Amino acid sequence: MTNYRNLVIGPLNAAHDRAGFHCNIEPLDHYIHKQAGQDIRRRISRLFVASLPDRPKAVMGYYSLSTLSIELSQLPKKLAQKLPKHPIPAALVGRLAVSKNAQGYGIGKMLVVDAIRRTLSVSAQIAIYAMIVDAINDNARGFYEQFGFARLTDDSPRLFLPLKSFEDKPKPSHH
Repeated sequence: MTNYRNLVIGPLNAAHDRAGFHCNIEPLDHYIHKQAGQDIRRRISRLFVASLPDRPKAVMGYYSLSTLSIELSQLPKKLAQKLPKHPIPAALVGRLAVSKNAQGYGIGKMLVVDAIRRTLSVSAQIAIYAMIVDAINDNARGFYEQFGFARLTDDSPRLFLPLKSFEDKPKPSHH
């Protein structure tokens, strides 16, 4: 059995075997095979891949990360009322996929955690209100909900996670 706890997650590079990646969801396979390189060159998104130290070329999973602005009308009313009256900055996890032969080992969770960490790191320099994901299906929605992502609206495939949910909570003072 392969130990996936040693995964290395980093930017896609020319050494990665994109053509060898298959998750059996055609739009996600197509993206890494045909579109990801163009998006990176055009500065549309960044792609981060998971690989093993002993097989650095094999892509076990990937996610894309880019920026986005959310119109207030797209947010739940209760939340929108508390925000300034202009589009809100966000980070978009546009695609996330795990290779079919590596599914079921928690790689997807590691990728989401990595995306959150990267976004939090950037948000110390550039304002980012929330992370956004587009759930490809109900299984994906359930997967993201376990991290605290919630639907923007009842009928939307788009989910969001305010970054303030990661702020340190004030500790009770003891007198």
